[in-house]
Amino acid sequence: MMGGFSTSTRSSTEDREPPRKRSKRTSVLEESSSQNLSTRLSTLGSTTSSFTTSPHHHQQQQQQQQQQQQNHHHSFNIFEMLEENMNGSSGGGANNNGSTSSTNYDMNGHRMAQGNNNDQASSISSTANGTATTNNCGEYTTNGVMNHNNHHEYSAQNQNVQLDNTNRDIVRLIGQHLKLIGLDRTAQMLMQESGCTLEHPAATKFREHVLSGDWHKADYDLQELQGIVEDDKLTKHNLIEMKFLLLEQKYLEYLDDSRPIDALHVLRNELTPLHHNTPRVHQLSSYMMCTNNEELYERANWEGKNIKSRTRLMDRLQSYLPASVMLPPKRLQKLLRQAVELQTERCSHHDMAWETSIDNVSLLSDHNCSNTANAFPMYPVQVLNEHSDEVWYCKFSPNGLKLATGSKDTYVIIWDVDPEKHQLKQRKSFECHPNGVSFVTWSPDSKFLIVGGTEESSELLIYNIEELKLHSKVSHSNDESLTCAAFSPDGTRFVTGGIRGQFYLCDLEGTILNNWDGVRVNSLAFLSDNQTVLAADTHYRIRSYCFETRNDFNLIQEHHPIMTFTVNSTDRLALLNISSQGLHLWDLQDKCLIRTYQGVTQGNYTIYSCFGGVNESFIASGSEDNTVYIWHVRREEPLASLTGHTRTVNCVSWNPVYHNMLASCSDDGTVRIWGPKPSSNDFMSLISGSTSSTPATSSSSSLNHNDEHMGNSNNDWNIS
Repeated sequence: MMGGFSTSTRSSTEDREPPRKRSKRTSVLEESSSQNLSTRLSTLGSTTSSFTTSPHHHQQQQQQQQQQQQNHHHSFNIFEMLEENMNGSSGGGANNNGSTSSTNYDMNGHRMAQGNNNDQASSISSTANGTATTNNCGEYTTNGVMNHNNHHEYSAQNQNVQLDNTNRDIVRLIGQHLKLIGLDRTAQMLMQESGCTLEHPAATKFREHVLSGDWHKADYDLQELQGIVEDDKLTKHNLIEMKFLLLEQKYLEYLDDSRPIDALHVLRNELTPLHHNTPRVHQLSSYMMCTNNEELYERANWEGKNIKSRTRLMDRLQSYLPASVMLPPKRLQKLLRQAVELQTERCSHHDMAWETSIDNVSLLSDHNCSNTANAFPMYPVQVLNEHSDEVWYCKFSPNGLKLATGSKDTYVIIWDVDPEKHQLKQRKSFECHPNGVSFVTWSPDSKFLIVGGTEESSELLIYNIEELKLHSKVSHSNDESLTCAAFSPDGTRFVTGGIRGQFYLCDLEGTILNNWDGVRVNSLAFLSDNQTVLAADTHYRIRSYCFETRNDFNLIQEHHPIMTFTVNSTDRLALLNISSQGLHLWDLQDKCLIRTYQGVTQGNYTIYSCFGGVNESFIASGSEDNTVYIWHVRREEPLASLTGHTRTVNCVSWNPVYHNMLASCSDDGTVRIWGPKPSSNDFMSLISGSTSSTPATSSSSSLNHNDEHMGNSNNDWNIS
């Protein structure tokens, strides 16, 4: 019985050892294992006592007792190892380098790989049940459970976090967005770590009850919120409006569930007594007559009884609560959208064909249109020298494939546009008015061109550009002066007039359809309604005329002569060249002056300006200082100044289709084409004159802007 004695002696020796501090789970495991071991030992003792003392039996008995001792010793090792893992104590001694080597065990008592703290800052081990542990403070295991010994350090760090109001607001915004995209657990951990609350607990209950359709509890929560929110934040009217919205949803859901009696009860006994929004109550009562749910959805413009309609309701209710109680819906997205819009507005070159929003831009960097600057039409690409005298007018066709130029040399020249090479080639020239061509006007389909002369000219010439021949003439009296014209949007009619009192509405055959007596005009525009005509007269004003109804009224009144004007495609903005004043931008709807642009020199010469760009976000104008100026429509300072002409620049035209092309004409007898920054091959070709056009010489463009995201403040490019 030596084996049994030895075993009991070891057990009593361990009982006399000082008690160890163990976790509850370890104590339970130890007690259970000890009970099982005692049962085995008692059974073994009773069995061996009945055996004979034969050598074979005695040897077998000794082997069994030795195995039991090993099992007993191993069971206590398990408890010690579990305790070490759960308390985070080291299971090993010092290594050869003098640093502590950590020994880890899994739930089955198996020894894990040891790690040297000098070589690895944290030792990570995987247990048999797949739970990963780490010695790094504040890190979580792979299943989301934090290591036991790190939890206290992590909590102690959190207690030291002190956030000011701004950072608390940022945390709340991030938390709201995390919940919006479905990361509820991450949002909860963020709130716990930061010590912030996403919203007031009463607001949380209110949201839950609204989204679950528990209208009785939602109404009770609303009363609780009224006591929480200050009186100046949640007025009595807002409270009634919120209750009305709740009852409206409740009423509609009863109708959706085919419970008309309950719906009628809500309508009569809950909605009507509020005495609020009576027209809406009458409209709701009409929904009782709907024959099916589809008709109800259509008439009420409602999605039905589902989480979508309740979420919409919650968004509306949130607008009546202060942000301290409940954040406005999608607040972070709204702030980001505003930031993108503001950066877009501040960008001096922004004029994209698509709408810029947080859905199609990166939020990781600031808005940057530097690449657009290189594609801007401010680099000289061609000089046209075919006119023999001053060039007074130039105009691209609406399809962008033609350019018409008129000169004092009595000729109008039609040019073909190559949009890829940004080059023009002469197609046809017509000898027109003996005193020179002062203006041209294209039909909307780019098929016809009206050519007008100076004040001494009494007729207009209409050319068919497709057939390259004269189509018709307009001439009423030799004493008249027809110095301006404008096509109707449908292209079937046009208006024309002059400073001698002529104002006619004509068809393409030159027949006068209507007239307005005694109106002295020097510039005209036909609006998109196909009826309204704007005319600048000699009284420094722009008036609106309608030939069909014979109505007219003042739109704009200036204090100096209006030399010319143009209207953008939306009929909202008008750009006026004012004698001795420069360039003015007017809002035709509000009838007010918006902006006066700087830089341009405007005396008594007739100078034409234009809108340009994809969204007509830019303005270009000639000037008496031999320069072409470009502005962003929202900024008074010039965006760019294009030099190269040697005399007054009379007219500029921005290609309406190929927005990286701009034309300008001058009293120096040249027409200059401005385009994007040429590549190295185009640059060498331009210098050598190997293209079919005349190379640009002594030209430069200066880009002026204060946008910090656009790179250098000056971008000069010279060709000589």
